[in-house]
Amino acid sequence: MTTLGTPLSPNATRVMLLGSGELGREVLIALQRLGVETIAVDRYDNAPGQQIAHHARTISMTDPEQLRALIEAEKPDLVVPEIEAIATPVLEALEDAGVVTVIPTARAARLTMDREGIRRLAAETLGLPTSPYRFCDSLDELRAAIEQIGYPCVVKPVMSSSGKGQSKIDSPDDVAPAWEYAMSGSRVSNTRIIVEGFVDFDYEITLLTVRARDADGQIGTQFCAPIGHRQVSGDYVESWQPHPMPAVALERAQQIAQAVTENLGGQGIFGVELFVKGDQVWFSEVSPRPHDTGMVTMVSQWQNEFELHARAILGLPVDTTLKSPGASAVIYGGVDAEGIVFDGVDAALQVPHTDIRLFGKPESFTKRRMGVALAFDDDVDVARRNAAEAASRVKPRAV
Repeated sequence: MTTLGTPLSPNATRVMLLGSGELGREVLIALQRLGVETIAVDRYDNAPGQQIAHHARTISMTDPEQLRALIEAEKPDLVVPEIEAIATPVLEALEDAGVVTVIPTARAARLTMDREGIRRLAAETLGLPTSPYRFCDSLDELRAAIEQIGYPCVVKPVMSSSGKGQSKIDSPDDVAPAWEYAMSGSRVSNTRIIVEGFVDFDYEITLLTVRARDADGQIGTQFCAPIGHRQVSGDYVESWQPHPMPAVALERAQQIAQAVTENLGGQGIFGVELFVKGDQVWFSEVSPRPHDTGMVTMVSQWQNEFELHARAILGLPVDTTLKSPGASAVIYGGVDAEGIVFDGVDAALQVPHTDIRLFGKPESFTKRRMGVALAFDDDVDVARRNAAEAASRVKPRAV
C-alpha cells in the first residue's frame, strides 16, 4: 500500500528534483496533484520548475559537496535526477548508505549521464544491436577511429544534451571542426567523445517505457505507443504519436527497451531512442526520465509521460493508453535576451485542436526551447501540420 502525506506538514511525502527545466516543471505539477511536497533544484535561479515548486534551491549539481549537503539538509524521500550533469558518485554513496532513494536508481543515473556507460552496457553487456562506435580522447584518436568506422559518421561528446556538440562528418575536412564543436558542447569539463558509424535508418522513434507496480505489487513493464520525431543538429523540433511501424519491428523495439530498462532497474519512465529500418531495430540512447520528444503525450495520452513518471516513482498504478493521435512542435526563443514577451499566442490558439505551453525560462537564446505547441487530430499528419502552424504564430520578442 502506498501512503502519501500532506505537503508542508511533518508527515509530508517529499520529492527533490535535480534539474528543473520544462520537463522537470511538468513532473513537479504531476507530483503536486498527488499531494507531494516538492523541492526544485537547478544551477540558476527561477528555473521553470523552481517557479512552481514548494521549495527552490540553486546549487552546482556537479559539485559533490554542495549536492551532498543539500540532500542531507532537505532529507527528501526520493531524489529524482532530471538532467545528466550531476555528481552521481554522491547519489550512489547516499543510496548505498540508505540515506535516500534515487529514481530509478543511482546506478542508472551514473550509467546514463554519459554515452560511454550506456553504450557499453547495451552493446557489450546486453549484446543489443547498435551502430559501430569508438571512444576517443584526442583529435588523433578520432582520426584513427574514423579510418576504421568510415564516412559518414557522427561525433558527440560523451556528456551533452539536446544535440549540443553533435555533428555529422562526411569527409576528412570535417574532422577537426567536429572535434572542436564536440569540445564546446560537453556539459562538463571532459575531452572524451564517441564517434558512431552512420546507420541507414528509415526513421527514429522514442519508445517511452514505464516500470511501475501492478495490482500485485510487482514491478512490470508497460510501453506507450511509439513516438516519431524529427531532429535538426541533434535537437528535436517536432514529434508525433503514434508513429506507424511494422508489428515485427515494434516487438523488437519493445524487447530492446525492456532489456535495457530491466538492467537499469528501479521505477519510473525511460525514454528509449531507437533507429528503425524495415524490421531491423538498433538501440541508440536511453534517458531514465521523461523525454523531450514525449511532450506530445500532454495531448495524445490519458496519462502523459510526466504523470506516468510521478505515479510510477510513488508506487502507484499507471495507464499508458493513447487518447488521440497528436503532435508537438518547438517554439524557439529567436532572440538572445532576458525577460522576453510572446506575441501571437491568441493567433496560435485559433488553429484547430491546439494548445500551447510556455516554459517561463528567464533567459532566451536564439535556439533555446522556450515553449511547445501541441495538437490532436484523428489524422496524425493533420496534427503535425496544426502543431507546426501554431508554433509558427508565436513570436518571442525582446523588450
